[in-house]
Amino acid sequence: MLYIVATPIGNIEDITIRALRILKEVDIIASEDTRETMNLLKYYQINNKLISYHKWNEMEKSKEILNFLLEGKKIALVCDRGTPGISDSAYIIVKKAQQANIPVVAIPGASSLTSAISVSGFPINEFTFFGFIPRKDGKKKKFFETVGKYKQYIIFFESVHRIKKTLQIISEIFPEREICICRELTKKFEEVISLKTQQSIQYYNNKKLKGEFVIILEGNKNVS
Repeated sequence: MLYIVATPIGNIEDITIRALRILKEVDIIASEDTRETMNLLKYYQINNKLISYHKWNEMEKSKEILNFLLEGKKIALVCDRGTPGISDSAYIIVKKAQQANIPVVAIPGASSLTSAISVSGFPINEFTFFGFIPRKDGKKKKFFETVGKYKQYIIFFESVHRIKKTLQIISEIFPEREICICRELTKKFEEVISLKTQQSIQYYNNKKLKGEFVIILEGNKNVS
């Protein structure tokens, strides 16, 4: 049995009772970031075997995990933070388990994507999610010129090192669109602001920023 377990995105208390039970009961916990997961396990006094599984070892480790599953072991898969399978390597072992007719069970919980939607104040009935967008300015500009034609909301992740440049590019292309910027969700310095894209540049102009961002950009209202 393979369990896909959601863990907190920031506040360590944002985990379900079921998730804690599963983490205690499984034979092995496969983690994208073992240091992060170890902190969680120590907090909840869970002593269990922990192995790494991330994008740098995904092919080798997915075979190892599959062998454990075929032996009848129960494994919980967790990502760095939040719900596995969103911008990470969880899908590889999930696919292998499905192909081997091994049950895969979702243990739902925290997700920065759905958390951002819930506090955005936008009427989001449909959206397109892109994970982390291109890093280089030229490719980033082309990306926004393309997705800017979509009528649905655009949601993506951005790092603190690139956020100001990204907002500048967006504001140059869509100066009047609404944007919701979510930073450090569920953490001590959580911040959620909704404003026009061109206003975002001024807002962050002289601020020192920390943390990761979830950005929700209004879609093209001219598309029917």
